[in-house]
Amino acid sequence: MPVLERLFQLQAHGTTVRTELLAGLTTFLTMAYIVFVNPDILSAAGMPKDAVFVATCLAAAIGTGIMGLYANYPVALAPAMGLNAYFAFTVVQGMHYTWQAALGAVLISGLLFVAVSLFRVREWIVNAIPTSLKYSISAGIGLFLAIIGLKNAGLITAHPATLLTLGDLHTPGPLLASAGFMLIVGLEYRRVPGAIIIAILSVTAASVALGLTEFHGVVAPPPSLAPTFLQMDLAGALNAGLLTVVLTFFIVELFDASGTLIGVCHRAGLLDANGRLPRLKKALLADSLAITAGACLGTSSTTAYIESAAGTAAGGRTGLTAVVVALLFLAAVVFAPLASTVPAYATAPALCYVAILMSRGLAEIDWDDLTEATPAVVTAITIPFTFSIANGIAFGFISYVAIKLLAGRSRDLSPTVALIAAAFIAKFALL
Repeated sequence: MPVLERLFQLQAHGTTVRTELLAGLTTFLTMAYIVFVNPDILSAAGMPKDAVFVATCLAAAIGTGIMGLYANYPVALAPAMGLNAYFAFTVVQGMHYTWQAALGAVLISGLLFVAVSLFRVREWIVNAIPTSLKYSISAGIGLFLAIIGLKNAGLITAHPATLLTLGDLHTPGPLLASAGFMLIVGLEYRRVPGAIIIAILSVTAASVALGLTEFHGVVAPPPSLAPTFLQMDLAGALNAGLLTVVLTFFIVELFDASGTLIGVCHRAGLLDANGRLPRLKKALLADSLAITAGACLGTSSTTAYIESAAGTAAGGRTGLTAVVVALLFLAAVVFAPLASTVPAYATAPALCYVAILMSRGLAEIDWDDLTEATPAVVTAITIPFTFSIANGIAFGFISYVAIKLLAGRSRDLSPTVALIAAAFIAKFALL
């Protein structure tokens, strides 16, 4: 097809329309769980679940479409796991800001990301952050998701003496969630496409069959987006207390986007001879535009998904793969009744499985160097145990600078790291 060849340069990338279509379907199946999980998490912030469902589908479709048509990469985007939990449980529930102000913070972080992408300061920021902290932030977010998943499953609950304890295993929720988690792992090991979505739907079907959940149907006209559309509170987001929130969104978005893009494109053989990603500026700009669009629609930060690697493994090499994913997300807006049927314990296994994937970064840390390993562990454990990504990042940067100075390793510190640590100290001292 001449039009597709001209847009995506299929022959130059050694692929065909059929291969790209199959790759797009594969990627969509591996990440479609987000249309069920994201509304479930953000509803904990008081956001209307049906409107968030539509916003999730549209944000993923817009971001992925831009990535495919503008950057010509087989990378899909959707609301980020981890940042949605930070949005709901830390910023709204923990810090008591409105979800409208939190959306404003997401929008501001997206605009900062646009500026970074346009003016080529991304490399300066990313290269200045210690590698050990990058890995530990990802792992800490994974552990944060695990706690939320276990809580939603009913496998852990609050306890006045021990803070946490085992939930009631005589109730169906924890048992169904456990079965769903094991189903995901078993299917993933067998490389079954769509393992996570299969498990979510299986647990939901079992819940409906047992009379635990009311079945609302499968398809219907899309719900109204009005309750969340353009509801950002920018004045509230500029509150001094939310500056740390904006910084946290920005840092995690930057790491997620850069790391995922490089990782997926490396597996697909799309890096140049110097190991660099051609059109990186376009790819990052697509990511940042998706964040701003998502905030306007009514969802937390959008980012590139590592699940895109499933599509590249199926042969996807161009933006046509991403365009297929975008169209499938657009079509998914009619499944709102099914999304409202899914109980929290059906999406909990997905959170726990994603936690495992994100924890793998801990293996990359230099455990023989205490000045690197210690701040990394501090970061990874304080994120879940303070129930805040921002606090974990703050303690990580502060401990990194302090330990390096006390160990006589000040030469390892960049001005950027020292400045970020100082900003976090000021935040704790003044706010």
